[in-house]
Amino acid sequence: MHDTLIVNRDGDSVTLTLNRPDKLNALCPELVEALIEAIQLAHADGHVRLIAFRGMGRNFCAGFDLGNLGQETDASLLLRLVRIETLLQLIAYSRCMTVAYAHGKNFGAGVDLFAVCKRRYATSDAKFRMPGLLFDLVLGTRRFAALVGAERAREILQTVREISADEASQIGLVSRITEQDDWTAIFARDLKEVAMLSYRAQQSLYTAVHQSTADIDMAALVRSAAEPGLRRRIEQYLGR
Repeated sequence: MHDTLIVNRDGDSVTLTLNRPDKLNALCPELVEALIEAIQLAHADGHVRLIAFRGMGRNFCAGFDLGNLGQETDASLLLRLVRIETLLQLIAYSRCMTVAYAHGKNFGAGVDLFAVCKRRYATSDAKFRMPGLLFDLVLGTRRFAALVGAERAREILQTVREISADEASQIGLVSRITEQDDWTAIFARDLKEVAMLSYRAQQSLYTAVHQSTADIDMAALVRSAAEPGLRRRIEQYLGR
């Protein structure tokens, strides 16, 4: 499909591997569009029960790719962020089981990509950090608060501190700490568990327990990103 994304279909499952190891799997526009396309195809297939997300190389995902920031405008940055939120919402409201496997250092939108999945596995050395509020950006904030609790989310996002795998497990960001050698067995177990329910029952379950706040989340992102000076704020953050 795209060089930035490896798509592996195996029976009722699809594994999407971020394939920009030289860029720490940062989310460039091409990778975001490849992910959106792959997920939409999986949903349209009608037989995919599980979608897994992994990262090639030293980590899962370094978040928003800022490598060409000098060529960006506030408008182009806003569009890229809207497409990332579109991606996150596709995963958040997917009727498939969604599973993410994280290792290494993960930042910003990469943490959002991990956190939005229904099951989240991380290695013991995995770390997470979300600096978006340093440049006044609201992306995935409500979903993160729903996952770890409002008070804890406020503290983590306000201090912009790094979260270890142990702490992430304690607060609910990580479902289970497990090393990469065990991921194949865990994947097989999750797929077997999903198969216990009929496809219709699985869809009904996920629809019933996930109340949609898609419009609210998109509006919050656009309001924060549309404030003039987005590129300048990001440049100031990078120069800290």
